[in-house]
Amino acid sequence: MARLLAFSAYQYELYQALAGSGDATLAGLAGKAVKEVTYHRDHATQWVLRLGDGTATSHARMQAGLERVWPYVDELFDTHPAAAALPGVAVDPAGLRPGWNGYIGQVLREATLHRPEPGWHARGGRDGVHTEHLGHLLAEMQHLHRSHPGVTW
Repeated sequence: MARLLAFSAYQYELYQALAGSGDATLAGLAGKAVKEVTYHRDHATQWVLRLGDGTATSHARMQAGLERVWPYVDELFDTHPAAAALPGVAVDPAGLRPGWNGYIGQVLREATLHRPEPGWHARGGRDGVHTEHLGHLLAEMQHLHRSHPGVTW
């Protein structure tokens, strides 16, 4: 739930911003995506509130979940050259941080949780820099398709 809250709150801010894109197709898709991600953000919010402000055990586990996810949060807001190359169409992720901070801060306060202070921050995901764990995930996700080349579903 910690990961879903962090990411869906980011997606909500992103899609809201992209709904004003100069590209009509992108703006239309983003407008529809806002509706979908609102559900995910609300779902995660309700669970974080229940768990954070619940029993001592649920509070501790929710806080541990936040601690585990938080080192990856800053990377969501890293500016990337691809966004800068498409002014009026793309969105600079750094500009999404204030809205995200406001929403997440409110949820954490209501859930009696504190914002983690990670000792390290992930970097490079948008540039293809990943840990070895991604290779195992990709192999698992591609297994069916590779086992049946050319098949249509």
